[in-house]
Amino acid sequence: MNLSMIKKARELKSNLDKAQKELKNITLEVTSGKGAVKVTINGQQKIQSIKISPMVMDPNKPEKLEKLVLEAVSDAIGKSQKLAAKNLGKLTGGFKIPGLT
Repeated sequence: MNLSMIKKARELKSNLDKAQKELKNITLEVTSGKGAVKVTINGQQKIQSIKISPMVMDPNKPEKLEKLVLEAVSDAIGKSQKLAAKNLGKLTGGFKIPGLT
């Protein structure tokens, strides 16, 4: 490896670290059931909170609430992954780096 490649690799790592920190501070809110379930997630796919309206808490129909929570969490993770891929893809030039994009 020559010095130029080492310098570029260090620069890329520095930029990726910065982007990861930025993603940690970005939050997305996703809802399901017309707002009955709200999931807040950051750009690193870490769920910050789940809010559930008492209106959908029916002890006789737990599967309805389970479905709404699953929908909201799945949608939140998908949107967070797309956001991270978009932000990190700019740095990696579109290369898929496992664990990053």
